[in-house]
Amino acid sequence: MSKLVTIYGGSGFVGRYIARRMAKEGWRVRVAVRRPNEAIFVRPYGVVGQVEPILCNVRDDASVRAALKDADAVVNCVGILNAVGKNKFDAVQAEGAGRIARLAAAEGVAHLVQISAIGADKNSDSDYARSKAEGEAAVLAAFPSAVILRPSVIFGNEDQFFNRFAGMARLSPILPITGANTKFQPVSVEDVAQAAVKGVLGQAAPGVYELGGPDVATFRELMQGMLKVIDRRRLILPLPRFVARIMAFGFDTVQAVTLGLIENKVLTGDQVKNLSRDNVVTPGARGFADLGITPASVWAVLPEYLWPFRPAGQYAAIKASAKNLRKV
Repeated sequence: MSKLVTIYGGSGFVGRYIARRMAKEGWRVRVAVRRPNEAIFVRPYGVVGQVEPILCNVRDDASVRAALKDADAVVNCVGILNAVGKNKFDAVQAEGAGRIARLAAAEGVAHLVQISAIGADKNSDSDYARSKAEGEAAVLAAFPSAVILRPSVIFGNEDQFFNRFAGMARLSPILPITGANTKFQPVSVEDVAQAAVKGVLGQAAPGVYELGGPDVATFRELMQGMLKVIDRRRLILPLPRFVARIMAFGFDTVQAVTLGLIENKVLTGDQVKNLSRDNVVTPGARGFADLGITPASVWAVLPEYLWPFRPAGQYAAIKASAKNLRKV
C-alpha cells in the first residue's frame, strides 16, 4: 500500500501545491480542513480516491488525532493573518501547531513539516510573528526531528499579495501602501512546496530553513515592478505609519463590533507592525541551497499569472505588436 501524508490546511494557498506534488510522488494525500465541502477541488490532483479532503479543526485534540491516523508523514500549513472568532493567533498558530506535533509523535509519524514564516520571533510585538515562533518551539519540543520552513512573502497564481494589489491598480489611480521601504525576498509557492516535499520524503535534515527567492526588493519596488508587468501607470502613495495605524484601528473596530461578520480584509493593526520590519533571509541561515533547490525569480513568474490585470488582458502582446506595424 502507498504511503499516506496528512496535510493540515491542505486546501490553502501553499497546501494545495504540496498536495499536488505529493500525489505525483504516488502518496495518498489526506487534506485536513475545516470545510471539506469547499476543498473538493483537491480530488483531481491524483487518481480516484488518492486525494481526499476530511473535516478537522486544529483546536481540537480528537479532530487532529483522527486526521493523522495511520499517516506516515504530516505537514502543517495552517496559518492566519487576521484573528476572527475563536481562531486567534495563539489558538491556531501556537497551540494548534504544538497539538499537531504532539499527537503526530504519539502516533509514531515518521516525518513532520511545519510551515512557519520569516520574522517569527517570540519577543515580537506582533501577535502573528510571536505565535509563529511559539508554534515552532512547541513543534520542536514535541517532535525534535521536524523540518520547519520559514518563507518570505509567497507569490503564485492564487496569492493574496500581488493579485490583491494588481486588482486595486485595475480600479484605482492610486496604490496606498504602508512600509514602503520594508524589504522582502519573494519566494515562489512552487519552490516552498518542493521544499516541503523534501521534508516529507526525509530528504531534508531536521531544523529550520529560511526560504527567500533570488530577488530582494522594497515594498515600493515590488509595486513598481508589478505595475510594469500589468502595463499600468499608478501613483504609489506611501502612508505614514501613524496614518496606517489609524486606518487599521478603524477596520479592526468594525470587525470587533460586528463580531466578525464584517471581516477586516484590508489592513489590521498587527499587519502594520509586521510591515515595519524587513522580511528577508537571515545571513547564514539554512535555505534553498541546503535543500538543493534553485528558487525562481519573482519577475520571471509574475507575467504568467498577472496578465488578466493588463488593459488588454491576454491580447497585450498582440496589441503591442500591432502598434509596430507600418502602413504600406
